[in-house]
Amino acid sequence: MGLLETIKSPKDLKALTRKELPLLAQELRQRIIEVVSKNGGHLASSLGAVELTMAIHYVFDLPLDTLIWDVGHQAYAHKLLTGRNDLFDSLRKHKGISGFTKISESPYDGFTVGHSSTSISAGLGVSHAKYLSKDESDIICVIGDGSLTAGLAYEGLNQAGDLGRKLIVILNDNDMSISANVGALSSFLSRTLSARYLQNMRNQFGAFLKSFPKIGDDMYNFAKRSEESFKTFVTPGMLFEAFNFDYFGPINGHNLDHLIDILTNIKNPDSAVLLHVTTIKGKGYEPAEKNPVYFHGVGSFAVDTGKSNSVKDPVPTYTKVFGDQMIKLANDNEKIVAVTAAMPEGTGLTQFSETFEDRFFDVGIAEQHAVTFSAGLASKGLKPVVAIYSTFLQRAFDQILHDVCIDAHPVVFALDRGGIVGEDGPTHHGLFDYSYLRNMPNMTIMAPSNENELARMLKTAVDHNGPIALRYPRGKGEGVEIDEDLKPYAIGKAKVVCHGKDLLIIAIGKSVCEAFKASQELKKQGIHATVINSRFVKPLDSELFVEMASKIKKVITVEEHVLDGGFGSAVLELLCDHSIKGLTIKRIGIQNRFVEHGPQDLLRKEYEIDSAAIVKAALNIHGIPKKEKNSA
Repeated sequence: MGLLETIKSPKDLKALTRKELPLLAQELRQRIIEVVSKNGGHLASSLGAVELTMAIHYVFDLPLDTLIWDVGHQAYAHKLLTGRNDLFDSLRKHKGISGFTKISESPYDGFTVGHSSTSISAGLGVSHAKYLSKDESDIICVIGDGSLTAGLAYEGLNQAGDLGRKLIVILNDNDMSISANVGALSSFLSRTLSARYLQNMRNQFGAFLKSFPKIGDDMYNFAKRSEESFKTFVTPGMLFEAFNFDYFGPINGHNLDHLIDILTNIKNPDSAVLLHVTTIKGKGYEPAEKNPVYFHGVGSFAVDTGKSNSVKDPVPTYTKVFGDQMIKLANDNEKIVAVTAAMPEGTGLTQFSETFEDRFFDVGIAEQHAVTFSAGLASKGLKPVVAIYSTFLQRAFDQILHDVCIDAHPVVFALDRGGIVGEDGPTHHGLFDYSYLRNMPNMTIMAPSNENELARMLKTAVDHNGPIALRYPRGKGEGVEIDEDLKPYAIGKAKVVCHGKDLLIIAIGKSVCEAFKASQELKKQGIHATVINSRFVKPLDSELFVEMASKIKKVITVEEHVLDGGFGSAVLELLCDHSIKGLTIKRIGIQNRFVEHGPQDLLRKEYEIDSAAIVKAALNIHGIPKKEKNSA
């Protein structure tokens, strides 16, 4: 039996000697690689944080102390050390454990995460709540250097330094290069200056200097500047000291002895402390160390080679189509620029960034800035295309409304991962974009039913003189050919896919294909449906919808989106405003709830938004009971 098999909780970890810990670290990495190679997941980040995770659990008393991970990409070792080794094979599988931390999953998960840069703000809230309840336990927030590009992280740092509450922030820096001699000296300073008696001595000496009449404050400030100038010479801590954090580091995040020593020294601080550790993304697995970008979020792969197990599909993904068409359109229009928030690979813009270096902007994990920056670009005649996952654009609601829509700046929003995303779960499904965009004046919203429509909608968007969003799903297209000469769509015009006198199905986006499949099945049962591909969520094709609904009184709307305020709501509002009498309407979409993680098609079936659900709704509207399968 290996060491990992004996770890049922952090108490078992604490029972190990320090000499045994490196072997456990090796076993943790093997277990993570084994499972992620089958299930997919965030590999490189979790491999890089193994020793840091072990040291935190070795030193602190979780769950009495509270540990909050930022985003949660690096939390796999944390799950393994907190009683979830037996469940780890179900990682990211339907009904299995989440790929992120969740309060509902374990008492050791201090906060439910999935979006970047939340840990410091959440940790500060926990800290203040503990202060009010006279709870003196520790709060540890782990945040990556990438997450520090978001303004929210600095808002948290700012208030934390001002309140002076006890808070331990660990900066997991896996990108900054530090030379060996500086690193060694910094490690020495961190371990030495973090000792409790030296922290107390420094505070006492500061109070002593301040006690001198008239000149005390000047002497203290001079001493403080001298200390900071020396520390800045060997460490990058000046920024965090400016936020009133006591800064320690950087230290090697893979040296367990150093990590345990310094965490022990800074445990239970009197105020805010920041520990800077440097780690290697993908540590311990050579393919991930060499290509941490690919192994950040990876599908199934062969462990011995690191190569993907997926078979190359001739049908391109929507993301690939978007990226290819961006290059094509940018070649013809020098005003087009691309903006993304730390996701050039994920949004398909890598080749664009290489082809048009001066016209590509990766602003980091800063969606709010990306939108307002793009508004500024548009105000001076450029055509910015902001490519951001649907779930992450939620972070920039006010910037879209205030900075883009009020003056109707021609900013294009390319919302990748619209609808059900899959194994990343409720923090990543893009199920709310129609609702949070369609209420904004001047905004136009489109959703393609196939990859050719995506290409044409992108052309429509860059030709449009105002804010416009196109929302498309994760995964491959429908296998249709893409027009060589792209023609823009007339704004707000829908398309009748097929005609029928018994039922009207109005669908948007990926749901159009499901609606057409349903119409073919219904035809076998004597129900002839008209299917409309709306193409636009806003504006709707009011003339066509009113005409068809006036003739066909039974209506079904279909969308891969929450029903509240979504596409179906927009159609209802339109038909209500035109006072059409005698309608029977059924809306198909996601009920007012969060969707868990799992394969996309399985979730579509479970939440009843696939073709079978449309057939079921149509039979109910027509009063035809569903045929039960014969039981053997």
